[in-house]
Amino acid sequence: MQTNSRRSMVAGNWKMNGDKALVKQMQNVLAEVSLDNMDAVICPPFPFLGLFADNIKLGAQNMSQFDSGAHTGEVSVSILKEFGCSYIIIGHSERREDNFESDDVVAIKVEKALNAGLTPILCFGEPEKIREDGSLFSYIAAQLDAVLQQVGIAQFANIVLAYEPIWAIGTGKTASPEQAQEVHAFVRGHLAKLDSDIAANIVILYGGSVKGSNAEELFSQEDVDGGLIGGASLNPEDFLSICQAANQ
Repeated sequence: MQTNSRRSMVAGNWKMNGDKALVKQMQNVLAEVSLDNMDAVICPPFPFLGLFADNIKLGAQNMSQFDSGAHTGEVSVSILKEFGCSYIIIGHSERREDNFESDDVVAIKVEKALNAGLTPILCFGEPEKIREDGSLFSYIAAQLDAVLQQVGIAQFANIVLAYEPIWAIGTGKTASPEQAQEVHAFVRGHLAKLDSDIAANIVILYGGSVKGSNAEELFSQEDVDGGLIGGASLNPEDFLSICQAANQ
């Protein structure tokens, strides 16, 4: 694990999965271990948020860009805060693709989360064709710049970033540790042009088919501070092994 002062994090994104039994199993597994050097965050579907004990750090998988009102099916940041959320995943590739969320909408959501005192886990990443055509870094920079223009660099002290190469999400493909490090280092350098201290201290997670067998090697990279975990977060023992890799 890196030797800087950044605190590692592993966030489990259950997506549209899970049940009451999994909530109980996850709580029991996490209660049995001491994870003093990292933060473990569970991001279950909305209905399960109220079932977790107070000692579990919770995140939502999404939030509305609106504060309240006639927006059927949406959940506001104030409601999520009332149910114990400390974090909100914003800009996940599945939201960008399935729900047509633009960079501008993502930026508005980040601002609302920050104003409510919650920590956005801001996702960014490229489809395979972007990586192949050589426009990877300009593509990622544009995703980050939309949020920078909305909230300013100072607010990035209150944001967690999550790099998720879209071609590696749920596909079994994983970016190599070197590929992940290359992008994370670029992002840190991109932010350093505006504020070197914030760039040095911001937590940047990797998301894309992380599992117990590859977590330690990924997390050992200098600029990889943990993971945003999908499928492996649905197995408490697998999730715990990833947390332990980040706890070193």
